[in-house]
Amino acid sequence: MDATYDIAVIGGGAAGLCAAVQAARAGCRTLLVEKTALLGGTITSGGVNAPASFHAWGRLKIAGIGWELVRRTLREMGHGLPDVGDKLPVHIGVDAVLFAALADEMVLESGAELLLHTMVQRAAFADGLWRIELCTKTGPRPVAARAVIDCTGDANFVTLAGLPVERSDVLQPGTPVVRVGGYDRDGLDYDALQADFERAVAAGEMRPSDPGWDHGKIRFFLHSYGGNRIHLPGIGGDTSAGRTAAELEARRAMLRLYRWCRRQKGLENFRFEWAAPECGIRETVTIVARKKITLADFESGRVWDDSVCYSLYNIDIHCEQSVDYRRLAHGVFPTIPLGAMIPKDGRRLLAAGRCISGDRESLSAYRVEASCMAMGQAAAAAAVLAVRADVEPDEVPMPELRALLEAHGAIVPPSEGLAPDA
Repeated sequence: MDATYDIAVIGGGAAGLCAAVQAARAGCRTLLVEKTALLGGTITSGGVNAPASFHAWGRLKIAGIGWELVRRTLREMGHGLPDVGDKLPVHIGVDAVLFAALADEMVLESGAELLLHTMVQRAAFADGLWRIELCTKTGPRPVAARAVIDCTGDANFVTLAGLPVERSDVLQPGTPVVRVGGYDRDGLDYDALQADFERAVAAGEMRPSDPGWDHGKIRFFLHSYGGNRIHLPGIGGDTSAGRTAAELEARRAMLRLYRWCRRQKGLENFRFEWAAPECGIRETVTIVARKKITLADFESGRVWDDSVCYSLYNIDIHCEQSVDYRRLAHGVFPTIPLGAMIPKDGRRLLAAGRCISGDRESLSAYRVEASCMAMGQAAAAAAVLAVRADVEPDEVPMPELRALLEAHGAIVPPSEGLAPDA
């Protein structure tokens, strides 16, 4: 065996990087494994670098390690906190390059070990240890861990461990985030463009979902100079085959848009100025856990007996050409229970991020970046205490878990939270 860790965190996105920092700062020997070249997940590789939502209704309700990293990035940028107002959600734009570099810095400062360009190949629990075979660029590397946190977003470790997951019949579309240019958006004849776009759709040259979720309106894509718009229905992202199909379809959609736009008056010099390295995936699978979050739980702001963090976003279900968007009632602060992060039949195993247990409606809200950061930190705190006491994560006393999280800056329900600039 190459090394034995107290905690292995699989996946270095928003949830995973916060989990690794929490575990290491609490004194556990921690390994963070990430399959790509950089930390941050959707914030960096996915190009959605405006995490939401740490605030709701004028209160800071998600703090801790994720908020610390966002504030570090804002300071590095020379920016202060934007006006959060009495609203939900609040998106806070960060420089993705700086965010990734500062995430590296924070993880390494914590004492956690980091392996990029690495995935898990096998996993099995025996004699109180997870025995894991990592797939590195130079071959397999065996490691062991007393506890594991699956932060892949797709429950990949949970699946490799032979535990069940759930999948909806219809998944939310993915999106390749892009920035386009080469034209003056205010000088375009959108009526003429729409007429030709609809002709191209009828001819099979374009798809109505190519410009995004505004019911096939090309203005939606062009007026924003791209952005988080293009919809890719019918894709999956929890397997390598599914991700391959998503990336290929993303580039087909971009090529369709490029070729069509260059034929249009005013768009002759249309170009792609930037595209995110990875196609953004909104939904894949969820774990079968000790508890499951429902729409009613989320919309009511239910505080569970094991609530460990808040999740602040509206219901946001992306469909092929539209979005089912439902605002929460003013003053509602949904929470996440620890039980939704613990696979039902797992041992010393937690998940954090969009793959925790919930129905489609609640998932559409809790999948966002700030919520994932809070979940990652909470899962790591539970794993730390479980390892220390040699118990399962759901046997950790809630007062001890709350105390550890609060000692590292987190806000734990039913706390009232802090002023916006805290």
